[in-house]
Amino acid sequence: MSIAVQLREVVDGDLPIFFEQQLDSVANQMAAFTRERPSDKEAFASHWDRIRTDDTVSVRTIVWGGHVAGHIAKFERFGDPEVTYWIGREYWGKGVATEALSQFLGAIDVRPLFARAARDNLASLRVLEKCGFVVSSYARGFANARGEEIEEAVLKLE
Repeated sequence: MSIAVQLREVVDGDLPIFFEQQLDSVANQMAAFTRERPSDKEAFASHWDRIRTDDTVSVRTIVWGGHVAGHIAKFERFGDPEVTYWIGREYWGKGVATEALSQFLGAIDVRPLFARAARDNLASLRVLEKCGFVVSSYARGFANARGEEIEEAVLKLE
């Protein structure tokens, strides 16, 4: 049975929900590579203004059961196209991330496409692998949410 996930354009009313979702300390710990100060509303608003006006970024709101469950985006990092997503913790374990990523990949024809996840974020790694991504390397980087350098997996979809 298919999960009732829809992707749509981001609207202003989504932003307060995104802000609240990214304040979750458990989600931040899991994601690891987060904003330095998630509670900074001005920085959050400025970041989303840039995202929504950048023609190189494709971003969508993830809706599940009529509720905003998170967001998903394709952007450029170091000249390579990369995908990222954030799912509110109340939607974890329901197949929302996998279905949203699968739909998003169907609408993005850029390949290869990259993704990154903390090496110990097994749930996110599993979502990416279910959608065809393969770990291509590992890197180390400073994880704001954990206050230390950790290992991240770099994944690639051909």
